[in-house]
Amino acid sequence: MKSNTRIVNILKHAKNFFFSTDDNGQPNVRPFNAVMEFEDKIYLYTNNHNSAYQQIQSNPRVGICAMLNDDRWLKISGSVVFDDRIEAKTAMLDANPMLRKNYSENDKIFEVFYLTNVSAKIHSNYSNIEVIC
Repeated sequence: MKSNTRIVNILKHAKNFFFSTDDNGQPNVRPFNAVMEFEDKIYLYTNNHNSAYQQIQSNPRVGICAMLNDDRWLKISGSVVFDDRIEAKTAMLDANPMLRKNYSENDKIFEVFYLTNVSAKIHSNYSNIEVIC
């Protein structure tokens, strides 16, 4: 299984995961719940009226953490690249239909992005770190 596919599957299984941005030198963490793999990349979304979007504009380096069903957790770091193509927005909405309650491909606030320079590791209190990528 490709590493991005594995990461997306873990995040989908976690249902909620935590997304961290840099807020003027301080971490700002919030729950996220929608992810997809598109064109072999890990995609997420936000809207351009919230603090996450503003913080990513200032510093595209982000972190993600998700609990697995046991004593392990996934930690991801990477950089954000926004994708304004309708195809990417449609794919995100199709992969996560609950988003259609608040967003559409053509609205002016829905933003999708993918991660580059991804580092992903599974950590545990009881075993070695497993490097995914």
